[in-house]
Amino acid sequence: MRVKRIVANIDTRNISAARRFYHDVLGLDLLMDHGWIATYGSDEKARAQVSFASEGGSGTPVPDLSIEVDDLDTALQRMKDAGFQIEYGPAEEPWGVRRFYVRDPFGKLVNILTHM
Repeated sequence: MRVKRIVANIDTRNISAARRFYHDVLGLDLLMDHGWIATYGSDEKARAQVSFASEGGSGTPVPDLSIEVDDLDTALQRMKDAGFQIEYGPAEEPWGVRRFYVRDPFGKLVNILTHM
């Protein structure tokens, strides 16, 4: 298992406010927009992204971080083996990801995902 991407998620009720700063001023592309989440970033190798969300999708809270992995089952098993409690999932979501939520040692909610 290897980490492919880490995305910061910022909880906000005003998702459109991000556009001016991150898109218009900084020049990041709008990579995804589902209405409740908008992700800005670049498709260059660095894969820099930041998301703004009013929910985590499927009625879940907004996670502090999203970490994309290439093998979700291995990541899930490693979390369980290490004694971390899974707070949501694993679940196949209608927007094309399979994921679960877990809290890191600092209490941050982390969305571990893979694209289906």
